[in-house]
Amino acid sequence: HHSSPSRQCGQQTTRCHSRVRRDSIYGCRGDDDRPKGIQDGTRVCRLDRIGAAAELHRWKGAPRLYFQAGRSLSATTIGTRCNIHCRDRTHAAGQVSLGNRTAGSSAGQGGRGVLEGSVRRGGNRLRIAGQLIDASSGAHLWADRFDGEMSDVFELQDRITENVVGAIEPKIQLAEIERLKQKPAANLDAYDLLLRAQQLEYEFTEESVLSALRCAQEALVIDPFYAPAMAMAAYCYGERRFQGWTREIEKETAEGLRLAKQALQLASDDANVLWMVALTTWQLGSDTQHAKEFAYRSLEANPNSAIASTIVGWIEAYSGNSTKGMEFLSRAQRLSPLDPRAWFTAAGMSIAYLGEGQFEEGASWAKKALAKNPRYTVAMRLLAAHLAQLGQLEPAREAMREIFKVEPHLTLSALRSRLMFMHERVWKNLSNGLRIAGMPE
Repeated sequence: HHSSPSRQCGQQTTRCHSRVRRDSIYGCRGDDDRPKGIQDGTRVCRLDRIGAAAELHRWKGAPRLYFQAGRSLSATTIGTRCNIHCRDRTHAAGQVSLGNRTAGSSAGQGGRGVLEGSVRRGGNRLRIAGQLIDASSGAHLWADRFDGEMSDVFELQDRITENVVGAIEPKIQLAEIERLKQKPAANLDAYDLLLRAQQLEYEFTEESVLSALRCAQEALVIDPFYAPAMAMAAYCYGERRFQGWTREIEKETAEGLRLAKQALQLASDDANVLWMVALTTWQLGSDTQHAKEFAYRSLEANPNSAIASTIVGWIEAYSGNSTKGMEFLSRAQRLSPLDPRAWFTAAGMSIAYLGEGQFEEGASWAKKALAKNPRYTVAMRLLAAHLAQLGQLEPAREAMREIFKVEPHLTLSALRSRLMFMHERVWKNLSNGLRIAGMPE
């Protein structure tokens, strides 16, 4: 772990970001450690963190079964402040009651959530189930199950880890945001203000993104060296520019890039800081080379991050690498199919299809993005361009009218200056479509 002065996990001041190691998981050592309700013949272990390796014992001296993931498997700790307790229930086919430890007991230990799982074996097949429980309320936040063969146990655990980490991270964040709503405004600390900024950014209106920026700035008043708040503020500046909401372009661009640079200096290995810095560097600085480097570093820090995969997919698609972009964007969707930023991923797919000249598929993805976020002007522009290229002029012009409600004076030349990092082939398809739909030069 790396220390950070303003991040709290339970009662300890630490930065919740680590790679899972093989020694992160502790098995039950013998009969004296048997939890209540465990029957003879049941294989049991307790997982104190996600992934890596687990040694499963059969009670009463029966042979041990080892279920171990590859050494290269790693994942970032879920959430940014929460401490998740993990439980594992493993047994052969048949119903075995293990007895329930209440979620509240984990809350009492400082945990925000409990990740509980079970492994059932029938012959050569494994069924692994998991669920995430809110430690304070007992509410179920996520559940899924995975089937596989014993012969493919390493591939199976890699797949489980990828899906669990990808699905849980946004769920934990949303649960933390809900918790924040119950906290008096006067008691908000820097992390609380960052969470509030994230909530406002999810709403994605001109007013909410501006409010998110102000929350991040307030967090920096409390802790001037809080890198995630710096990155969030920079990210908000980038989003305002991309959406056409910026009023003082030069001033906001300079401030956004300054904050991104400082956040990178303070937290160069933080996956969330890296993807926000990547997007800011790209949107405000039109620096595709460094943006791509930061985005890939974010993925290296957290290989199971849906948003990092999305950012990489966006940058590749805008750079003209449509096939590669689709691969990362599709992976992001598999990792987190119910992600709160699913509209962003869908818009990235629309861009990738635009680059390939596949306008029907691109229009479909633009519609999916707008169904989830009708305020997203990027998706509006993509829809107008795709429809115009397909010869569907009236719906294309209707999309253009919606764009002009947000930016009445937008022109192709002004848009090009905003999208200097877009590959010429992609820009040609976009600009031709927008020109047909009615955007002036």
